Amino acid sequence: MGMARPASVPMVDSFGRHIHYLRVSVTDRCDFRCVYCMSEAMSFLPRQELLSLEELDRLCSAFVARGVRRLRLTGGEPLVRRDAMTLIASLSRHLATGALEELTLTTNGSRLAKFASALADSGVRRVNVSLDTRNPDTFRAITRWGGFETVLAGIKAARAAGLTVKINTVALKGINDGEIEELIRWAHGEGMDLTLIEVMPLGEIGGDRLDQYLPLSLVRARLAQCFTLTDIAHRTGGPARYVQVAETGGRLGFITPLSHNFCESCNRVRVTCTGTLFMCLGQEDAADLRAPLRASAGDELLHAAIGAAIARKPKGHDFVIDRRRSESAVGRHMSVTGG
Repeated sequence: MGMARPASVPMVDSFGRHIHYLRVSVTDRCDFRCVYCMSEAMSFLPRQELLSLEELDRLCSAFVARGVRRLRLTGGEPLVRRDAMTLIASLSRHLATGALEELTLTTNGSRLAKFASALADSGVRRVNVSLDTRNPDTFRAITRWGGFETVLAGIKAARAAGLTVKINTVALKGINDGEIEELIRWAHGEGMDLTLIEVMPLGEIGGDRLDQYLPLSLVRARLAQCFTLTDIAHRTGGPARYVQVAETGGRLGFITPLSHNFCESCNRVRVTCTGTLFMCLGQEDAADLRAPLRASAGDELLHAAIGAAIARKPKGHDFVIDRRRSESAVGRHMSVTGG
């Protein structure tokens, strides 16, 4: 009975935005070291700081009780977490009850071949696969450690298991900007949507992000010279804005946190693998949910902490990349927050 009252209170921030979408990082670890995301010599969190799988389940379930309809598990690479499938299978009960509309995953694809069938069996219907190039040499240069053929095999396995696959591509100046058209034709030819993403200034990566930053406004203008792009109302719950590409018949998304932010309609919050709730990807303000989670067997304290945090959700972020501000806008890495 103790959970009934707080669980019935929906999450609405001070700007009237209903929070329906939760992204949860299940680990900060990854088997790649992408140049825009991590330094090669990363120091990861001590394992004892991470929430257990049982705690992650309880935390996600509390958000579902408060009205979250879409739940995305991320990392790092979520499938490198030992027994991650146990958590996913457990969370699928919320799909069965109808409390949750969608349980999805963002992955680098390295372990999809192993887990695709199990994901489908757990009610996962679509996954986002991060793939920035189809050139094996460029792939190795971007990921440092990644295996290109392994990712392609993972995508194939996911589609064979009945999962819808969307490709996420970070636009990188001087690295993959010359093959974006080819990536679109390939993805759409395989029946997969593709979303382009601007590089985000999170965490120190051992390089200068200004050298990587490619405004998607410029990319779209270039694409419009060889494709017919029509704005459409399609949404997947995230920040992407979509166009239909007449020549390929596929959808192309743009995520533009720098050149044109998407804050006015933000319905998302993120929880790290340590139980820290970030109300905004681009702000440092956060709420500790691990302490109330562990302080009591009931969820009253947890719900109180969630409610107080949602009330502080800001109107928007302050991402910027320029020569006068070459350091990261936010000190934490994307792998900690949840990519």
